Amino acid sequence: MRVFLVMILVALAMPLVACGSNLGAGVAVGPVPAPELRRFYAQELDWTRCGKFDCTYLEVPMDYQRPGGKTIRLAVLRSKASQRDQRIGSLVINPGGPGGSGTDLAIGISENIRNTPLGERFDLVGFDPRGVGHSEPVIKCRSARERDDARLYRATDAPPANDEERRADDAETEQHYRDEIVAKCVERSGVDLLANVGTRDVARDMDVLRSALGDERLSYLGFSYGTRIGYTYAEAFPANVRAMVLDGADDPNADPAAAEVAQEAAFQAAFDVFAGWCAQQAQCPLGNDPKSATAKFQRLLAPLLKEPMSLADGRKLARNDAEVATVHSLYSPQSWETLRQGLTDLAAGKGQTLMRIADSFHKRGPDGTYSGSKDALLSIRCVDEKPNTDQAAALEQSKRELAAAPFRDDGSGPSSARDVCAFWPVPPTSVAHQPHVDGLAPTMVISTTGDPATPYQAGIDLARALHSRLLTVHGTQHTAALDGDRCVDDMVARYLADLTLPPEGANCTIAPPA
Repeated sequence: MRVFLVMILVALAMPLVACGSNLGAGVAVGPVPAPELRRFYAQELDWTRCGKFDCTYLEVPMDYQRPGGKTIRLAVLRSKASQRDQRIGSLVINPGGPGGSGTDLAIGISENIRNTPLGERFDLVGFDPRGVGHSEPVIKCRSARERDDARLYRATDAPPANDEERRADDAETEQHYRDEIVAKCVERSGVDLLANVGTRDVARDMDVLRSALGDERLSYLGFSYGTRIGYTYAEAFPANVRAMVLDGADDPNADPAAAEVAQEAAFQAAFDVFAGWCAQQAQCPLGNDPKSATAKFQRLLAPLLKEPMSLADGRKLARNDAEVATVHSLYSPQSWETLRQGLTDLAAGKGQTLMRIADSFHKRGPDGTYSGSKDALLSIRCVDEKPNTDQAAALEQSKRELAAAPFRDDGSGPSSARDVCAFWPVPPTSVAHQPHVDGLAPTMVISTTGDPATPYQAGIDLARALHSRLLTVHGTQHTAALDGDRCVDDMVARYLADLTLPPEGANCTIAPPA
């Protein structure tokens, strides 16, 4: 039953003191849940050893409206507090995505917090949300072969020459969404699962997990989309929150279309910062004038539109792969040198470095298999946001996004094709709104000024909505907590351990690489 983690954890395990026991097993902890949910809240977690960690499954209802019906199992991993006599409780974490594995995140973070107040005083707990990672059942839409084929879909199509060709292209794209994505998600995952993987349900799961862990109140650290899980939980269970750090904010009240445009603008800004750094290196494929970097980048990738580059392993690098590799590398300055080398290689007729980066984004392993994270991302997003079903609005949205991030413009022009979520088989279970969080304990939001994925303003807006204390991080990267910066990490640890918020106007600076 525990094979789901043993194989991974044996390979990745890190030294950690393990001792102590679960609290409150078999008794619902905290506020009394509804009678039909009590058996879930009172369940005993059957922990077993997975390498250097403890792992288990948490049972929750498939549909909280029908708690007596089907159930699903969530994979949970724990790294125990090393100072048991000073233990505060559990620190539950989520990496975002959506579709990211919390169990995988716990493996990585456990080493970062070893011999720190967090590692000493908290059981670090990661869980894979419903449909994700090692949880059962998992969202599955496309096979590895189908995903490889999709990466080359329409790779060499010429840009439409007129409105008639554009309409035909857009109709073909929408048909591809219906037949190659939506239909296969329904066939391989089932409508019941797809209808119940939204953040609304993940937040309910997290409260069941809180009780099963033996914690009267939740301590939580969420990154990126994990902030949505956090503020959704805070709105549903404000009295159950002990401490909450939300890093890389997803603005709960933002219009999804406007948020997409803001994100594209943030990626363009990050690209411009990368171009400035690149221009100072001994060799930069984008030249030594950052103002012309976008145009040079477009020219560098243009040949891939006519003919994807053949690689030594028999695969082909399409323009979309090169663009995805670039965008993926903008998440962290630590990836800039690899991106610079990848673009330099591309100029020399070699594409393996960029393909390797793109594979990392797509979660494609060396053996050619993919994780299910991108299928999960799509499925969760489609039930978390109201889809745009109007083609005229889709065309206007496409124009705005291209204008916001010209480095991503491949010359094909705007598209009126509606997003795949317009054809989703189940309705959304959430809508953007201002959270109502009366009775919430003081919380902490971290927002980075040059964050390309979750723009800085979103953090300001979320902190205002939750009446949280904002920590501003000056830098160009996506999220900052527990990433090795002492200024950030000390304030996070002090708040989580002692409930001491950063001072008003607190800020840290993370310098880019030399």
